[in-house]
Amino acid sequence: MSPLLRPILALAITMALAASSRAQTAAPVDLRILAINDFHGYLRPPPGGITIADPEDKTKKITIPAGGAEHMATLVGQLREGHRNTIFVAAGDLIGASPFLSAMFHDEPTIEALSMMGLAISSVGNHEFDEGKDELLRMQHGGCHPIDKCQGPHSFTGAKFRYLAASTFEKSSGKTVFPPYEIRTFEGIPVAFIGLTLKGTPRLVSPTGVADLEFRDEASTVNALTPELKARGVEAIVVLIHEGGLPTGDYNECPGVSGPIVDIVKKFDHAVDVVVSGHTHRAYVCEIDGRLVTSGDKYGTLVTAIDLKLDPTTRDVVSAKADNTIVRTATLSKDAQQTALLEAYDKVAAPIANRPAGSVTATLSRVPNAAGESPLGDIIADAQLAATSTEAKGGAVIAFTNPGGVRADIARKEDGAVTYGDVFASQPFRNQLVTITLTGKQIKDMLEQQWLDPKRPRILQVSKGFSYAWDSTKPDGERVLPERMSLNGQPIDPAASYRVTVNNFLFVGGDGFTALTQGTAPLTGVYDSDALHAYFQANSPVGPTAVDRIVRIN
Repeated sequence: MSPLLRPILALAITMALAASSRAQTAAPVDLRILAINDFHGYLRPPPGGITIADPEDKTKKITIPAGGAEHMATLVGQLREGHRNTIFVAAGDLIGASPFLSAMFHDEPTIEALSMMGLAISSVGNHEFDEGKDELLRMQHGGCHPIDKCQGPHSFTGAKFRYLAASTFEKSSGKTVFPPYEIRTFEGIPVAFIGLTLKGTPRLVSPTGVADLEFRDEASTVNALTPELKARGVEAIVVLIHEGGLPTGDYNECPGVSGPIVDIVKKFDHAVDVVVSGHTHRAYVCEIDGRLVTSGDKYGTLVTAIDLKLDPTTRDVVSAKADNTIVRTATLSKDAQQTALLEAYDKVAAPIANRPAGSVTATLSRVPNAAGESPLGDIIADAQLAATSTEAKGGAVIAFTNPGGVRADIARKEDGAVTYGDVFASQPFRNQLVTITLTGKQIKDMLEQQWLDPKRPRILQVSKGFSYAWDSTKPDGERVLPERMSLNGQPIDPAASYRVTVNNFLFVGGDGFTALTQGTAPLTGVYDSDALHAYFQANSPVGPTAVDRIVRIN
């Protein structure tokens, strides 16, 4: 080597070693991820707030007023302060089964509110598909509703955040409905966010709305993507999944967690560092299989702050911790932009929401008894029977409704008054009623399908005059006792035909009730919420009836 080159080479080696030493000792990059799940259009605080363990006595529970877009926006802003790198994400069910203010406008106000507070990415939940794939695409891209047109105070331009759906494929094209992941870079370090919904989505939404879609296994989907992400230089991976767990502890704890999320996380490639979950409407901060797993309750009562440290050399997560922060309405001020947005929609919605419907003598609860029957479920089934009982409207003699469609109690106010908004809140999906002809045997077959998922039975609510008994010790297909099925005191004849009213979600086999797809001579009627409104107008004051139509044996 030339003597002239030796000093240059030595200098280059010295500089390379110095750079390597600096990289090895460089401080980690901090990233704060703010997360929510299962917002369900609760632009205003939910009536029940959030229930937590009493800090003064852990054996007791207390309720904290919490939630609402105005207060959440303020908290999100506060949680961003002092953090150089932040991103706001969600784990699905931001819309669907929403209160009146959002549902009246097909959840456009919720999309706008979350966009306004800086939401960047969200996985797709099952409720995002309540109105089908095309409507969800409208939520992303904007435009007027195909039937109700433009109802809001301004044009709807779609979400400013990006929906992700790694496990949801179009059968026709073989492509995902939305991108499977998004990569964001923080101080030169790429972080991938994978979004996916639960595999069981088709059982939870109207089959016709997702007929062209395939929902693949959650863990297999993520594991198939990790080599692709690594090839793109990504080592830090966050999964946003609309599936969850069932813990036994308080909102920042995780003792005895169970449920689908446990097995899913254990199957994930160990390249996955953090999992933001949802769906079960529970709050927890867990470590499962060495990974941080979080969930933030429901209805906007919590914001999860996840703090990651990223190694500049390996570009991987070296530590992760989380804290669920309550959106306290008593101490958090209202964000002015959010207030202005809600007031704009209120001006359009209030005259409709405030229309008198009738009155109640006591709160109509949706909470079922041991047999699966609830006071409000009875009233809703009665309302649907009343709306379709005349020959011209269907000639129904029995009505059934799914418990998942009963979304909120109709609470008794001081004067007992009930408004259209109260009625709508309890039946927010705007399903149309369909009256069909079923045989007695088909009715029994339908009732047996209530236990397709033994861990989560779906006990249908039934109208007055119809009753039956079921035995919890009997095997699948034999729980309903044929001799205890009756209509107006007369035994149900397996061979006889009966006109039966259900909503269009059930009619097409929703919640797994495929027996209903065998119904003949369908006649479509009014929306379920309108039937309930009419029932209140005709029968007020309405009060709870004896909850004895369904009898559980053993």
